[in-house]
Amino acid sequence: METIELYLLVAAFLMLLSVVASKLSNKFGIPSLFIFLGLGMLAGSDGILGIHFDDVKLAQNIGTLALIFILFGGGLDTAWKSIKPVLKDGLVLATFGVFFTAFFAAICVYYVLNFTFLESLLVGAIISSTDAAAVFAILRAKGISLKKKLSPLLELESGSNDPMAIFLTVAILQILMLPESSSVGEWIFKFFLQFLIGGVLGYIFGILLPQILNRIHLSFYGLYPVLTIGWVLLLFSSTSLLGGNGFLAVYLAGIVANTKEFVHKKNLIGFHDGLSWIMQITVFLALGLLVFPSELPEIALSGLIIAFWLMFVARPAGIFLSMMFSSFSMKEKAFISWVGLRGAVPIILATYPYLQGFEKSNLIFNIVFFIVLFSILIQGTTLPLMAKWLNVESKSKDFKPENVIASPLFYHTLKQFYIEENSKVIGLSIVELNLPADFLILLIKRENDYIKPTGSTILEENDMLLIQCNSENRYKKVLKRFNS
Repeated sequence: METIELYLLVAAFLMLLSVVASKLSNKFGIPSLFIFLGLGMLAGSDGILGIHFDDVKLAQNIGTLALIFILFGGGLDTAWKSIKPVLKDGLVLATFGVFFTAFFAAICVYYVLNFTFLESLLVGAIISSTDAAAVFAILRAKGISLKKKLSPLLELESGSNDPMAIFLTVAILQILMLPESSSVGEWIFKFFLQFLIGGVLGYIFGILLPQILNRIHLSFYGLYPVLTIGWVLLLFSSTSLLGGNGFLAVYLAGIVANTKEFVHKKNLIGFHDGLSWIMQITVFLALGLLVFPSELPEIALSGLIIAFWLMFVARPAGIFLSMMFSSFSMKEKAFISWVGLRGAVPIILATYPYLQGFEKSNLIFNIVFFIVLFSILIQGTTLPLMAKWLNVESKSKDFKPENVIASPLFYHTLKQFYIEENSKVIGLSIVELNLPADFLILLIKRENDYIKPTGSTILEENDMLLIQCNSENRYKKVLKRFNS
């Protein structure tokens, strides 16, 4: 008898098993994505638990919801200062790189599967985007530090190339199903319109979020994550309804929000990181349940050929063509080419043909699923070796405490300040003051209590502040804001 308790038991078991199994990623270098997909397959119709799941629409909706928070969490954890130097290269890879990869992948699909070239281009578009979640998990687990610009470039590309792949897939699929519905010119216009609307709304929502968080002064911390979840969903839905690219909007909003200081910033970034992991586990388990492993052997040879072509020809061709005028070296471009792991997005996009009633949808889904499995297993496990072979690891020396000269905190850098009546800062939180990094409020004495301040601490009349600031000029300049 199926009850809600049974569903919850299975869900809890699979989620906990996924967390425990992810330790294999750290120990053996196996990508977490591969483990999550494998567990989903084992739990599915052909697996041990025999859970029958064939609701493609539900799987796609789960995937869409998961991508919203995965992209926002990735953007919120991205430092603008680190990606700014590689912004041009990252955007070129996320657009032209994806298009070239899709085009060259389509050539192989055309000859291997005997599809029409437009159908082949559909498959190429589906497998054109990358997922760096497994990449950085492996690099961190193995203690590999890449050269200065490589990490932010890979981070920016992986976070921003999904919208392009989604756009290409939807456009090609609509042309296949409704060839009379639109022209190439209309799709080019839609492309620029989608990215323009998504970019503008993403920037606006990203700027507004810190201001709202700083000024709303909620009584309970637990409401702040609820506010950010609602804000992200509002951004995605409104952008999509206005004809923009919602995925680009939420990723950009996360990056823009991270450029500002706001209350509970560290905790909220941690919350959305945890939420991203929940979404990753959920979507990969759902997609693993959706596939029937017994159908994979018959397409294994075709899948292997396309996967090898994608790894050694299509992805490198897309990278080297789009980065033709880049300052990156040949070895660095080769490593970027190898960091082309496929993840959740290709499998989610592979469900689109199902919902459109495309006759070859089952073959496309199985081929894409096989390519993703092969990609994350082969490329994921060989990343440390390729980083060493191509000499792209950072040469920075290990930190040695004995080489650091002691710099004690002298008493003259500590100062006290009393907040008088009618001061401008009364009623404001510390984060709203936009204090310089070297101006620290260490302690607040309020009547007979001593308060350890945080960004959300509201300043009150008669507060006594203990301040640490090395520069006397900086100290005086900042205190002008405090005066009544």
